[in-house]
Amino acid sequence: MLVKLPNPPYYAVIFTSKLIDQTTEYEETAVLMEELASKQEGFLGVESARNDIGITVSYWESLDAIKAWKNQADHSFARKMGREKWYSHYTLQICKVERAYDFKK
Repeated sequence: MLVKLPNPPYYAVIFTSKLIDQTTEYEETAVLMEELASKQEGFLGVESARNDIGITVSYWESLDAIKAWKNQADHSFARKMGREKWYSHYTLQICKVERAYDFKK
């Protein structure tokens, strides 16, 4: 299901990754990170898809909220594990959403 977001402006953090190997430990950590992020002040939602590459877009009220999430201890540890064990490559982009619209049938 797609996330229902407020009217812009807000921020999107786009995380695109390539796994070395998808393990149970990775999957459990990904679920935990989504649960923890949802409790962070300023979190608006997340959408994710994985096939050959993974794409996760999280939405935030402000750059300060994004920075607080980056510095959250469990998230910092998960990023370290990602670099050491799970990802062969990743990119992260932070974008300001200034306009948005959707379509529903």
